[in-house]
Amino acid sequence: MKEIKFIHTADLHLDSPLLGLKYLPIDIFKRLQESTFHALRKIIDTAIDQKVDFIIIAGDIFDGEDRSIRAQVRFKKEMERLEKHNISVFVIHGNHDHLSGNWTKIEMPENVFVFGENVEVKGFSTSHGVTASIYGFSYPVRHVYERKIDSYHKEMDADFHIGILHGNLEGGTDHGNYAPFQLKDLMDKGFDYWALGHIHKRTILSEQPPIIYPGNTQGRHKKESGPKGCYIVTLNEYQSDLTFIETSDVIWTTENIDARDCKTFDDLYRLCLQTMDGLRKEGVGQLLNFSIVNLNNEFLNLQYLKDELLDALQEEEKVEDNLIWPYNIELEEAVGWKRNELASESDFYEEIFRVMDGLQNIDEMVASLYEHPVGRKFLQPLTTEVVASVKKEAEKILIQGLLKK
Repeated sequence: MKEIKFIHTADLHLDSPLLGLKYLPIDIFKRLQESTFHALRKIIDTAIDQKVDFIIIAGDIFDGEDRSIRAQVRFKKEMERLEKHNISVFVIHGNHDHLSGNWTKIEMPENVFVFGENVEVKGFSTSHGVTASIYGFSYPVRHVYERKIDSYHKEMDADFHIGILHGNLEGGTDHGNYAPFQLKDLMDKGFDYWALGHIHKRTILSEQPPIIYPGNTQGRHKKESGPKGCYIVTLNEYQSDLTFIETSDVIWTTENIDARDCKTFDDLYRLCLQTMDGLRKEGVGQLLNFSIVNLNNEFLNLQYLKDELLDALQEEEKVEDNLIWPYNIELEEAVGWKRNELASESDFYEEIFRVMDGLQNIDEMVASLYEHPVGRKFLQPLTTEVVASVKKEAEKILIQGLLKK
Protein backbone atom coordinates (compact mmCIF):
# COMPACT_ATOMS: atom_id res chain seq x y z
CA MET A 1 0.00 0.00 0.00
CA LYS A 2 1.36 3.41 -0.98
CA GLU A 3 1.52 5.78 1.96
CA ILE A 4 3.06 9.12 2.83
CA LYS A 5 3.40 10.83 6.21
CA PHE A 6 4.10 14.50 6.87
CA ILE A 7 3.55 17.38 9.28
CA HIS A 8 1.40 20.34 8.24
CA THR A 9 2.05 23.53 10.16
CA ALA A 10 1.61 27.25 9.51
CA ASP A 11 1.78 30.71 11.06
CA LEU A 12 4.73 30.16 13.39
CA HIS A 13 5.29 33.93 13.73
CA LEU A 14 8.71 33.34 15.26
CA ASP A 15 9.90 35.98 17.72
CA SER A 16 6.42 37.51 17.86
CA PRO A 17 5.64 39.39 21.09
CA LEU A 18 2.72 38.27 23.24
CA LEU A 19 0.30 41.19 23.44
CA GLY A 20 -1.84 42.40 26.34
CA LEU A 21 0.73 41.77 29.08
CA LYS A 22 2.53 44.31 31.26
CA TYR A 23 4.82 44.54 34.28
CA LEU A 24 6.18 41.04 33.80
CA PRO A 25 8.98 39.73 36.02
CA ILE A 26 12.09 39.16 33.92
CA ASP A 27 12.06 35.35 34.27
CA ILE A 28 8.44 35.11 33.18
CA PHE A 29 9.08 37.56 30.34
CA LYS A 30 11.92 35.38 29.09
CA ARG A 31 9.75 32.28 29.09
CA LEU A 32 7.01 33.99 27.13
CA GLN A 33 9.58 35.47 24.74
CA GLU A 34 10.73 31.92 23.98
CA SER A 35 7.23 30.52 23.45
CA THR A 36 7.15 30.68 19.62
CA PHE A 37 10.58 29.03 19.46
CA HIS A 38 9.41 26.37 21.92
CA ALA A 39 6.52 25.60 19.55
CA LEU A 40 8.92 25.26 16.61
CA ARG A 41 11.17 22.92 18.60
CA LYS A 42 8.16 20.76 19.52
CA ILE A 43 7.25 20.44 15.82
CA ILE A 44 10.78 19.36 14.92
CA ASP A 45 10.96 16.92 17.84
CA THR A 46 7.69 15.38 16.69
CA ALA A 47 8.85 15.12 13.07
CA ILE A 48 12.01 13.28 14.10
CA ASP A 49 10.24 11.05 16.61
CA GLN A 50 7.47 10.13 14.16
CA LYS A 51 9.90 9.68 11.25
CA VAL A 52 7.78 11.76 8.88
CA ASP A 53 8.71 12.02 5.22
CA PHE A 54 8.62 15.83 5.15
CA ILE A 55 7.20 18.98 6.75
CA ILE A 56 4.98 21.60 5.09
CA ILE A 57 5.05 25.16 6.45
CA ALA A 58 2.15 27.10 4.95
CA GLY A 59 3.35 30.68 5.40
CA ASP A 60 4.23 33.29 8.02
CA ILE A 61 7.23 31.56 9.53
CA PHE A 62 8.41 34.97 10.66
CA ASP A 63 6.33 37.66 12.27
CA GLY A 64 7.51 40.59 10.18
CA GLU A 65 8.92 41.39 6.78
CA ASP A 66 12.26 42.31 8.39
CA ARG A 67 12.75 38.71 9.63
CA SER A 68 15.00 39.22 12.63
CA ILE A 69 18.41 37.55 12.44
CA ARG A 70 17.66 35.89 15.78
CA ALA A 71 14.54 34.24 14.34
CA GLN A 72 16.27 33.17 11.13
CA VAL A 73 19.22 31.63 12.98
CA ARG A 74 16.93 29.70 15.33
CA PHE A 75 14.87 28.48 12.39
CA LYS A 76 17.96 27.42 10.46
CA LYS A 77 19.25 25.37 13.39
CA GLU A 78 15.98 23.45 13.57
CA MET A 79 16.09 22.83 9.82
CA GLU A 80 19.60 21.45 10.21
CA ARG A 81 18.31 19.00 12.81
CA LEU A 82 15.82 17.76 10.22
CA GLU A 83 18.52 17.52 7.58
CA LYS A 84 20.48 15.09 9.77
CA HIS A 85 17.41 12.81 9.71
CA ASN A 86 16.82 13.21 5.94
CA ILE A 87 13.53 15.05 6.46
CA SER A 88 12.63 17.56 3.74
CA VAL A 89 10.83 20.84 4.36
CA PHE A 90 8.53 22.63 1.90
CA VAL A 91 8.04 26.31 2.70
CA ILE A 92 5.91 29.14 1.41
CA HIS A 93 6.05 32.71 2.72
CA GLY A 94 2.87 34.59 3.54
CA ASN A 95 1.75 38.16 3.99
CA HIS A 96 3.84 38.70 7.14
CA ASP A 97 7.14 37.34 5.83
CA HIS A 98 6.71 38.11 2.12
CA LEU A 99 9.64 38.04 -0.29
CA SER A 100 9.95 41.84 -0.68
CA GLY A 101 10.81 42.45 2.96
CA ASN A 102 14.02 44.17 3.99
CA TRP A 103 16.07 41.57 5.84
CA THR A 104 19.55 40.12 6.12
CA LYS A 105 19.24 36.82 4.28
CA ILE A 106 20.55 33.69 5.97
CA GLU A 107 20.87 30.63 3.73
CA MET A 108 18.88 27.55 4.69
CA PRO A 109 20.22 23.97 4.43
CA GLU A 110 19.59 21.96 1.26
CA ASN A 111 16.64 20.00 2.71
CA VAL A 112 14.55 23.21 2.70
CA PHE A 113 12.71 24.10 -0.51
CA VAL A 114 11.17 27.59 -0.68
CA PHE A 115 8.48 28.21 -3.30
CA GLY A 116 8.83 31.34 -5.43
CA GLU A 117 6.31 34.07 -6.17
CA ASN A 118 4.53 32.08 -8.89
CA VAL A 119 2.67 28.83 -8.31
CA GLU A 120 5.08 25.97 -8.99
CA VAL A 121 5.31 22.25 -8.34
CA LYS A 122 8.06 20.32 -6.56
CA GLY A 123 8.39 16.57 -6.82
CA PHE A 124 9.16 14.36 -3.83
CA SER A 125 9.91 10.66 -3.48
CA THR A 126 10.17 8.59 -0.31
CA SER A 127 12.81 5.94 0.31
CA HIS A 128 10.13 3.40 -0.65
CA GLY A 129 9.47 5.04 -4.00
CA VAL A 130 6.16 6.71 -3.12
CA THR A 131 5.88 10.02 -4.98
CA ALA A 132 4.17 13.32 -4.31
CA SER A 133 3.71 16.53 -6.27
CA ILE A 134 3.65 19.52 -3.94
CA TYR A 135 2.31 22.87 -5.18
CA GLY A 136 2.64 26.36 -3.74
CA PHE A 137 3.79 29.98 -4.02
CA SER A 138 5.22 32.63 -1.71
CA TYR A 139 3.82 36.14 -1.39
CA PRO A 140 5.97 38.53 -3.46
CA VAL A 141 4.55 41.48 -1.51
CA ARG A 142 2.49 41.89 1.66
CA HIS A 143 -0.88 42.28 -0.04
CA VAL A 144 -1.89 39.59 -2.54
CA TYR A 145 -5.54 39.99 -3.45
CA GLU A 146 -5.75 38.03 -6.71
CA ARG A 147 -7.19 34.52 -6.87
CA LYS A 148 -3.95 32.56 -6.96
CA ILE A 149 -5.98 29.35 -6.69
CA ASP A 150 -6.66 29.66 -10.42
CA SER A 151 -2.97 28.95 -11.11
CA TYR A 152 -2.94 25.57 -9.36
CA HIS A 153 -3.12 22.66 -11.82
CA LYS A 154 -2.17 19.02 -11.49
CA GLU A 155 1.24 18.34 -12.98
CA MET A 156 3.61 15.38 -13.07
CA ASP A 157 2.65 11.76 -12.58
CA ALA A 158 2.59 11.27 -8.80
CA ASP A 159 0.90 9.07 -6.21
CA PHE A 160 -0.27 12.10 -4.21
CA HIS A 161 -0.93 15.75 -5.04
CA ILE A 162 -0.68 18.27 -2.20
CA GLY A 163 -1.48 21.98 -2.45
CA ILE A 164 -0.06 24.62 -0.11
CA LEU A 165 -1.95 27.91 0.06
CA HIS A 166 -1.71 30.86 2.42
CA GLY A 167 -5.05 32.50 1.85
CA ASN A 168 -8.53 33.37 3.03
CA LEU A 169 -11.75 31.45 2.51
CA GLU A 170 -14.08 33.99 0.87
CA GLY A 171 -16.61 35.30 3.36
CA GLY A 172 -14.26 35.11 6.34
CA THR A 173 -13.74 38.52 7.94
CA ASP A 174 -11.35 37.83 10.83
CA HIS A 175 -8.24 38.08 8.65
CA GLY A 176 -7.19 39.98 5.53
CA ASN A 177 -8.82 38.69 2.35
CA TYR A 178 -5.53 37.62 0.79
CA ALA A 179 -5.31 35.06 -2.04
CA PRO A 180 -9.06 34.41 -1.66
CA PHE A 181 -10.70 31.13 -2.62
CA GLN A 182 -13.94 29.25 -2.30
CA LEU A 183 -14.13 25.72 -0.96
CA LYS A 184 -15.37 24.46 -4.32
CA ASP A 185 -12.23 25.87 -5.96
CA LEU A 186 -10.07 23.55 -3.88
CA MET A 187 -12.33 20.54 -4.26
CA ASP A 188 -12.36 20.87 -8.03
CA LYS A 189 -8.56 20.66 -8.30
CA GLY A 190 -8.60 16.95 -7.49
CA PHE A 191 -5.74 17.19 -4.99
CA ASP A 192 -5.32 14.68 -2.17
CA TYR A 193 -4.63 17.29 0.52
CA TRP A 194 -4.74 21.07 0.92
CA ALA A 195 -2.31 22.54 3.46
CA LEU A 196 -3.67 25.98 4.30
CA GLY A 197 -2.26 28.85 6.31
CA HIS A 198 -3.23 32.42 7.32
CA ILE A 199 -6.19 31.69 9.62
CA HIS A 200 -5.02 31.26 13.20
CA LYS A 201 -8.01 29.23 14.33
CA ARG A 202 -7.70 25.49 13.72
CA THR A 203 -10.36 24.59 11.14
CA ILE A 204 -11.16 21.52 9.06
CA LEU A 205 -12.93 22.81 5.94
CA SER A 206 -13.26 19.34 4.42
CA GLU A 207 -12.45 15.81 5.49
CA GLN A 208 -12.44 14.28 2.00
CA PRO A 209 -10.20 15.50 0.62
CA PRO A 210 -8.67 16.99 3.76
CA ILE A 211 -8.62 20.79 3.51
CA ILE A 212 -7.07 22.06 6.72
CA TYR A 213 -6.13 25.22 8.57
CA PRO A 214 -3.92 23.96 11.42
CA GLY A 215 -4.05 27.38 13.11
CA ASN A 216 -0.97 29.06 14.53
CA THR A 217 1.47 27.23 16.75
CA GLN A 218 1.46 29.61 19.73
CA GLY A 219 -1.32 31.99 20.77
CA ARG A 220 -0.05 35.57 20.86
CA HIS A 221 -2.94 37.39 22.54
CA LYS A 222 -6.22 36.68 24.35
CA LYS A 223 -8.22 36.25 21.14
CA GLU A 224 -5.94 33.34 20.19
CA SER A 225 -6.99 31.25 23.16
CA GLY A 226 -6.75 27.54 23.82
CA PRO A 227 -4.24 24.91 22.65
CA LYS A 228 -2.35 25.60 19.41
CA GLY A 229 -0.40 23.18 17.27
CA CYS A 230 0.08 21.31 14.01
CA TYR A 231 -1.14 18.13 12.29
CA ILE A 232 0.57 14.86 11.53
CA VAL A 233 -1.01 13.72 8.27
CA THR A 234 -0.93 10.19 6.86
CA LEU A 235 -2.24 9.67 3.33
CA ASN A 236 -2.68 6.35 1.59
CA GLU A 237 -4.63 5.13 -1.40
CA TYR A 238 -7.83 4.63 0.61
CA GLN A 239 -7.97 7.16 3.42
CA SER A 240 -6.34 9.97 5.33
CA ASP A 241 -5.51 10.18 9.01
CA LEU A 242 -5.07 13.45 10.94
CA THR A 243 -3.52 13.72 14.40
CA PHE A 244 -3.39 17.09 16.14
CA ILE A 245 -0.18 17.79 18.08
CA GLU A 246 -0.26 20.57 20.68
CA THR A 247 2.80 22.80 20.44
CA SER A 248 1.96 25.90 22.48
CA ASP A 249 4.16 26.44 25.50
CA VAL A 250 1.59 28.75 27.07
CA ILE A 251 -2.11 29.05 26.34
CA TRP A 252 -4.48 31.95 26.85
CA THR A 253 -7.59 31.08 28.81
CA THR A 254 -10.51 32.64 30.69
CA GLU A 255 -11.95 31.23 33.89
CA ASN A 256 -15.32 32.25 35.35
CA ILE A 257 -15.72 32.49 39.13
CA ASP A 258 -18.96 32.95 41.06
CA ALA A 259 -18.08 35.01 44.16
CA ARG A 260 -21.52 35.17 45.78
CA ASP A 261 -20.26 33.31 48.88
CA CYS A 262 -17.18 35.52 49.34
CA LYS A 263 -17.61 37.97 52.20
CA THR A 264 -14.02 39.19 52.56
CA PHE A 265 -10.97 39.80 50.41
CA ASP A 266 -9.37 36.72 51.91
CA ASP A 267 -12.34 34.59 50.83
CA LEU A 268 -12.01 35.83 47.26
CA TYR A 269 -8.23 35.48 47.24
CA ARG A 270 -8.35 31.89 48.45
CA LEU A 271 -11.08 31.01 45.94
CA CYS A 272 -8.90 32.32 43.10
CA LEU A 273 -5.86 30.37 44.35
CA GLN A 274 -7.90 27.16 44.57
CA THR A 275 -9.19 27.74 41.06
CA MET A 276 -5.68 28.26 39.72
CA ASP A 277 -4.41 25.08 41.37
CA GLY A 278 -7.26 23.14 39.78
CA LEU A 279 -6.37 24.47 36.34
CA ARG A 280 -2.68 23.56 36.33
CA LYS A 281 -1.46 21.25 33.59
CA GLU A 282 1.93 19.61 33.65
CA GLY A 283 4.26 21.06 31.04
CA VAL A 284 1.89 23.83 29.91
CA GLY A 285 1.83 27.42 31.11
CA GLN A 286 -1.35 29.47 31.12
CA LEU A 287 -2.09 33.16 30.76
CA LEU A 288 -5.28 33.55 32.75
CA ASN A 289 -8.08 36.09 32.59
CA PHE A 290 -10.36 35.86 35.62
CA SER A 291 -14.01 36.80 35.13
CA ILE A 292 -15.45 37.19 38.63
CA VAL A 293 -19.21 37.73 38.97
CA ASN A 294 -21.75 38.20 41.75
CA LEU A 295 -19.51 40.24 44.04
CA ASN A 296 -21.51 41.40 47.03
CA ASN A 297 -21.81 45.07 47.99
CA GLU A 298 -19.19 44.80 50.72
CA PHE A 299 -16.56 45.14 47.97
CA LEU A 300 -17.05 48.84 47.31
CA ASN A 301 -14.00 49.97 45.30
CA LEU A 302 -13.86 47.47 42.46
CA GLN A 303 -10.85 48.98 40.70
CA TYR A 304 -8.82 48.95 43.91
CA LEU A 305 -9.94 45.38 44.58
CA LYS A 306 -8.97 44.32 41.06
CA ASP A 307 -5.47 45.80 41.30
CA GLU A 308 -4.77 44.41 44.76
CA LEU A 309 -6.09 40.96 43.93
CA LEU A 310 -4.10 40.75 40.71
CA ASP A 311 -0.91 41.78 42.51
CA ALA A 312 -1.47 39.21 45.25
CA LEU A 313 -2.11 36.36 42.81
CA GLN A 314 0.88 37.23 40.65
CA GLU A 315 3.09 37.37 43.74
CA GLU A 316 2.45 33.66 44.32
CA GLU A 317 3.62 32.50 40.89
CA LYS A 318 7.02 31.06 40.05
CA VAL A 319 8.40 30.10 36.63
CA GLU A 320 7.62 26.41 36.41
CA ASP A 321 6.32 24.17 33.65
CA ASN A 322 2.77 24.55 34.94
CA LEU A 323 2.96 28.31 35.44
CA ILE A 324 -0.35 30.17 35.62
CA TRP A 325 0.02 33.92 35.21
CA PRO A 326 -3.17 35.94 35.91
CA TYR A 327 -2.84 38.90 33.56
CA ASN A 328 -6.30 40.42 33.98
CA ILE A 329 -9.31 40.34 36.27
CA GLU A 330 -12.84 41.36 35.30
CA LEU A 331 -15.18 42.13 38.19
CA GLU A 332 -18.95 42.30 38.20
CA GLU A 333 -21.20 43.14 41.12
CA ALA A 334 -24.22 41.06 41.99
CA VAL A 335 -27.50 42.65 40.93
CA GLY A 336 -30.10 42.50 43.67
CA TRP A 337 -33.81 42.74 42.93
CA LYS A 338 -37.20 41.81 44.32
CA ARG A 339 -39.99 40.57 42.09
CA ASN A 340 -42.83 42.47 43.70
CA GLU A 341 -40.94 45.77 43.78
CA LEU A 342 -39.97 45.57 40.10
CA ALA A 343 -43.50 44.64 39.07
CA SER A 344 -44.99 47.57 40.97
CA GLU A 345 -42.42 50.05 39.59
CA SER A 346 -42.70 49.15 35.90
CA ASP A 347 -45.38 47.83 33.57
CA PHE A 348 -42.57 46.33 31.47
CA TYR A 349 -41.34 44.09 34.29
CA GLU A 350 -44.90 43.30 35.36
CA GLU A 351 -45.57 42.00 31.83
CA ILE A 352 -42.40 39.87 31.89
CA PHE A 353 -43.42 38.22 35.17
CA ARG A 354 -46.96 37.66 33.87
CA VAL A 355 -45.60 35.89 30.78
CA MET A 356 -43.17 33.81 32.84
CA ASP A 357 -45.94 32.74 35.23
CA GLY A 358 -48.14 31.76 32.31
CA LEU A 359 -45.57 29.64 30.50
CA GLN A 360 -46.99 26.23 29.66
CA ASN A 361 -45.89 23.24 27.61
CA ILE A 362 -42.23 23.52 28.58
CA ASP A 363 -41.77 19.93 27.43
CA GLU A 364 -42.70 20.94 23.87
CA MET A 365 -40.27 23.88 23.91
CA VAL A 366 -37.31 21.67 24.80
CA ALA A 367 -38.38 18.56 22.89
CA SER A 368 -35.58 18.94 20.34
CA LEU A 369 -33.00 18.81 23.14
CA TYR A 370 -34.42 15.57 24.52
CA GLU A 371 -34.50 14.07 21.03
CA HIS A 372 -30.83 14.83 20.42
CA PRO A 373 -28.82 11.56 20.64
CA VAL A 374 -26.00 13.19 22.63
CA GLY A 375 -27.69 16.05 24.45
CA ARG A 376 -30.40 13.95 26.06
CA LYS A 377 -27.79 11.93 27.97
CA PHE A 378 -27.03 15.00 30.08
CA LEU A 379 -30.60 16.11 30.79
CA GLN A 380 -32.75 15.40 33.82
CA PRO A 381 -36.29 14.06 33.39
CA LEU A 382 -38.77 16.93 33.06
CA THR A 383 -40.42 16.59 36.45
CA THR A 384 -42.56 19.39 37.91
CA GLU A 385 -39.65 20.38 40.13
CA VAL A 386 -37.18 20.56 37.21
CA VAL A 387 -39.57 22.69 35.13
CA ALA A 388 -40.05 25.10 38.03
CA SER A 389 -36.30 25.34 38.57
CA VAL A 390 -35.65 26.02 34.89
CA LYS A 391 -38.29 28.76 34.78
CA LYS A 392 -36.88 30.38 37.91
CA GLU A 393 -33.30 30.35 36.60
CA ALA A 394 -34.39 31.68 33.18
CA GLU A 395 -36.25 34.54 34.84
CA LYS A 396 -33.23 35.34 37.00
CA ILE A 397 -30.85 35.45 34.01
CA LEU A 398 -33.27 37.64 32.03
CA ILE A 399 -33.96 40.17 34.78
CA GLN A 400 -30.33 40.48 35.86
CA GLY A 401 -29.28 41.01 32.27
CA LEU A 402 -31.84 43.78 31.84
CA LEU A 403 -30.90 45.49 35.10
CA LYS A 404 -27.21 45.46 34.22
CA LYS A 405 -28.03 47.29 30.99
